[in-house]
This record gives sequence, C-alpha cells and structure tokens, in this order.
Amino acid sequence: MATNINIHDSKNKQSEIQVYSSEQKSAQAFLAFSSLLEIYNGEKTIEEIKIEEINLLEGGYRFLGKGEHFSVQSDWKQVDDGCGFIQVDLQVSYNKEVSGQYGLQFNADLRGSGKPTWMIPGAFYKENRFEHNARQYPRYDYRGGNHEEMVSDYWSFRSDRAALPTVFAWNDEMCGALCVEEMSELGLTGLGFRGNKETTSIWVNFPYKEEPITFVGHAIPEPKDISLYTFTPGETVHLQLKIYTGSADLHSYDPFVREMYKLHQQEHFLNPWVGLEEAAKLTAHGLHRWHYMPEYSILSETAAFDREFNNNVKGMGDRPHMHVGWVSGVPYTYALLTYGRKKGIQQYVDAAIDVIDNIASALAPSGTFWASWVLGKGWGTGWNPKNTWLQARTISEATLFLVRALTFEKQAGFAHPDWEKAVLSNLDFAAAHQRDDGNFGSYYHCETGDVEEWDGAGGILWIAALLEGSKFFEKEEYHVAAQKAGHYYQRFVLDEYIYGAPEDVHLTPTSEDAYNAVVAYVLLYENTKNKKWLALAKSAADWLMTFRWTYNLNFPEHTLLHQYDFRSRGADQASPSNQHLHNYGLFCVPEMLRLWKYTDDPYYLDRTRDHIACFLQFVARKDGDFNAYKGMVTERFYNTNCFQPKGMMLTLSHSWCVGLVLYAAQESLAFNESLQLS
Repeated sequence: MATNINIHDSKNKQSEIQVYSSEQKSAQAFLAFSSLLEIYNGEKTIEEIKIEEINLLEGGYRFLGKGEHFSVQSDWKQVDDGCGFIQVDLQVSYNKEVSGQYGLQFNADLRGSGKPTWMIPGAFYKENRFEHNARQYPRYDYRGGNHEEMVSDYWSFRSDRAALPTVFAWNDEMCGALCVEEMSELGLTGLGFRGNKETTSIWVNFPYKEEPITFVGHAIPEPKDISLYTFTPGETVHLQLKIYTGSADLHSYDPFVREMYKLHQQEHFLNPWVGLEEAAKLTAHGLHRWHYMPEYSILSETAAFDREFNNNVKGMGDRPHMHVGWVSGVPYTYALLTYGRKKGIQQYVDAAIDVIDNIASALAPSGTFWASWVLGKGWGTGWNPKNTWLQARTISEATLFLVRALTFEKQAGFAHPDWEKAVLSNLDFAAAHQRDDGNFGSYYHCETGDVEEWDGAGGILWIAALLEGSKFFEKEEYHVAAQKAGHYYQRFVLDEYIYGAPEDVHLTPTSEDAYNAVVAYVLLYENTKNKKWLALAKSAADWLMTFRWTYNLNFPEHTLLHQYDFRSRGADQASPSNQHLHNYGLFCVPEMLRLWKYTDDPYYLDRTRDHIACFLQFVARKDGDFNAYKGMVTERFYNTNCFQPKGMMLTLSHSWCVGLVLYAAQESLAFNESLQLS
C-alpha cells in the first residue's frame, strides 16, 4: 500500500498539502494541511506558519515557512513499508530577541462529510459516553454541550492518556490519523480533535494541552490545562509525527496500530522481574496469606500494603468484601485450587473449596449467584446503578469458572454436587431469559430475575459459560443458546465499540469488554470450527490491542514507578472512564495464545507476551518489596493525571490482580518455549 502527497494552490493562493492512500477509491478523500504549524501563547492563536517554498526530497518534499515569531522547515517523506504513512520532521526556529512562552499545534482536516467518529487508543472511543450513562467522564457531542458536564464538540488530551499516542478520525469518506511519541523536545505531547457533520479536524500539540476541561477521574472536572514551552532567542527544536490515511471502514485503525507497535517493539523493551513458575508460587502464597479469610470463607477484595496502618485503623485498610466474579471470587479460587492440586499444597486446596462452597450455597431468589458479600450486610447485588440489579458479566464469569473448577475436579477424581446445582441454576437462568435475537441482557432484578437493562454487551460471557457447561452437563440446548448469542453480540465487535462489562462503569467501552469478546468468540470457534467466529475473535483482539500500551511511559524522576523502572509496554488502560493501567488482560491469556495458534499471526503472540511480561513486574518477591508484602499485587499503576499523580501506584493488593497473575502464569506454562519468559 502506498501513501501519497499532493500539493495544490488553494483559493487563498497558499499551497495546501494533501495526503491520501492509494487504497482509497478516489483522491478526493484525503487529509488536508493548509499550514505547517499554528502558534499560540495560551488560549490565543498568534500566527499560522504558511508554506512559502517547496523543495523536492528523495521520497518526499521539504516545505519552508516563516512568521513573525517562528520559522519552520518541514520534511515529509513517504514510508511505504507495511501500512504506509508519512513521516514528518519539523525543524522549528524561534526568531524573537526575547524569550517567550508558546505552544505549537499541527493541524489536519479530513475531506468529506458526515458525523465524525473518533478514537484515541485507550482514552476515547466514538462519542465515548452515552447521554444516559450513569458515569461522568468526557463525552463528544457534535452539537457542543456543557463543559462542566464534560460534554463538548472538541477535546485535547495529554498523550500519556493514550496506549498509542494517536488521534484517529473517521467520516463518511475516510479515516485519518496523526501519531506522535509521548515526549518531545518540548516535553509531553498532546492529541486533539474537533468536528461536526460538515468538518472533521485532528491535531497534535507540542507541548500538550487539555481542554475544554481536565478530566482527573471524578465527576467534577478540573479547569483546562494549557502547557507552554519557554523558547529562548535563536533556539531551534526538532519535532516528529506520523500521518496515516485509510478507508472509512471502522477497522482501518488496525494496520497502523500494528505498524506503530512494530516500531515501538524495537525501541521499548520488556523487563519481567520473575519467571512464570516463580510468579505462580508467589501469588498463590499472596492470595492465600493476604486475601483468604477463613472466618468468613471469602477472598477479601483488598489487603493494605501497610499492615501497621491497617492495624491502627482496625482493619479498615483491608476490604472484607467479596464479589463472586470480576474483582474477587470464583476465578481466583479456581486458580488457587488448580495450583494447590498440582503442587500438593492442601491448605490452598482447602481454602479454595471453602470459598467456592460458600458462593455455591447462596443463590439469589432469581436463581443466579448473588454479586457480592459484604461484612455486616451479607449477600447483595454489588456496585450496580440500582441496588436491586445483578449484573450479567459478574454472574456469568463466576459461572464460567465454576464450570472449569468442576471439570478440573472431576478429572482429579473429586465431585461437588452442590457446585453442580449452583451452576445449573445459573445456566438455566441464562437460557430461559435469553431474548429471541440472542441477547441475554445486562442487568437482572435480584428477586424476580426480570431483565432490567438490555443495552450493552454485559451478557457476552454467558456464551463461554454455556459452551463449557454444555460439555460438562451434556446439554445441547446450552450450545444452541451460545451460538444464538454469538450472532447477536457480533454487532458490538463489528461496530468497534464493545461496552457494558464492569459493574461500576455503566455502559462504558472498556478493555474488559474486549477480553470477554475474545474469550466468547475463541470458544465459539473451538466448539463449531465456524470461521466466522474466528474472524470475530480476531476483530475483538485487534480492538483489545488499542487499549494495550505499545511503549514505555516516561515517569517523573522521583516517582516509585520511575525508581523501579516500570516498563509500561504491554499494560492495558482500564477504560476511558478509569484511566489507569491494570492487568485484567491476563483473564484472556489462554484464549489469546490459542488465537495465535489458530491464525498463525505472531502479532497476537507478541502482544500477549508483552502483557504477561508487564505484570511479571511488581509481584512482591519478599516482604518489603516496593513497600508491599510477599505475593501482593496492586490494581492500579497511574499513567497520567487521573485519580493520582503520574508515576504513583495504589498501595492495596487486590485479590483479582493476584489471582490473575496466578491464573495466567499457570495457563502460559504450556507456551513458555514460545513466550520465552523464563
């Protein structure tokens, strides 16, 4: 595929640069650049550097322009390897005789019309938030909106919010993208966009700016943040970016993400602290020692790093709560059970069985699992928008892993009739409440079982639970229900907008939605050999990779993550609403590795290796390691100015984070020769 540059005189007699791909049907669909740079000194634009001279270069052009404040030499070269893109090198010279503070903006306009669609990988997807969403975070509306409610027709963000510092835009004719590195000679870079039904504009900033407000993770935003660089007389700086164009297909981001990953892979290296065997040993210890509470038969959701503090506040640093899936419960007790059986550690086996017995013994009146148990309150509905709602993902995940526990135990010669009854109750509920079109619904009334919310893909994991349940119980009707659901939920994958998985971020696109889709469609393919399901698994995996860091963040010098040399390549952003790095992608490691085998696509192996390697960091190797205790694992690594300052980490161990390292470490051992992690 070739990327092409055209130059023509616009109506104002200034030259205009046009970039388009030979893949596009017509050269009428292109990115247009009417100036080399826009200069601002706060909110006010003071000049635009226009093209005054054009020279040919090998494989491209050199554009020259000069304004009152700055002179620009801009080299544009076509890179036709892989997906094809334009490499832009800017040499920017400051002309004034006194120092001044300025910001630089590189702008592009997509030709064509239609309501625009956006993606900043990991940080912003389409409109990003529905009007009726119960959670407050940045939302795009082409009509504009109330900035204090985080609604706007334009947005600018810091690049460290993005898993790949790129702003993608689509309209009815094309896709266009601008890509930078996180850092430049002017400091942290930025990404932005503006649009309506007639115009679609994207830009990158040197240094960053955040407007119209700054999102810090809370419902009330901070004011806009426009950073500037102090130029000294005669100073020259060098800046770089990349330009990509593609078709209007919403999946056209994928070739460019792959290409940028390939480049970053050569520059940003991994640094796992431990191998798979040691990680499993440490986290099995951590899960049992710090999260198992035999007095309540639960895995507590959190355990404080600082045990003295925890004792001083009467244990309130720990959270003696347990979800049945998602952030605690069956998936992680399953990991402890399998490890304990394989290693002959009976106390791990006994603890796992104790917790699962407790979960299986307490079904809601609806016939499903309760979502969570809370000390002093007992069984309840979890963190949903309404206190009578149970969420499909939490319940289906618990069901899936309890089927896996039953299968594992049966192979080891152990039977658990109460587990079987609980699983059958949940699977029968899912099959009975499935709509004719295949939708399982996302939220259920805890007493009546009525579906209270049909929107979203929160029920997609029932597919996996039903498929594995069909095998264990030899019930064909479960298999039929799973396939029907596969046809329904494909719309979310094809729309590149899967949302609704976590309880606490109502109808929000998240990396967890991607994991669930990968698991569901890989299992559908394995059970039917229908290549349609494999294609959907691939598409879901590609979307997942937009949440996964391609590069290592530049953390502030005195922060913990800098001092420990934390490598962020392979980490996932939780969601545009919860902007922090997390390890939940370990949930779908076995399915991702099998997807690599089925497709023979090394991209899936490489990016799965990255994720595993990333979270073989910060597993506490001994008491006192990064101020934690042996076997502890945190939930949050802060990559930007959201919730906490960049470079900090949450000083709580989470049962799901510990449990997923234990789960993935065991599941990955069969692929260790290919992964080369120990």
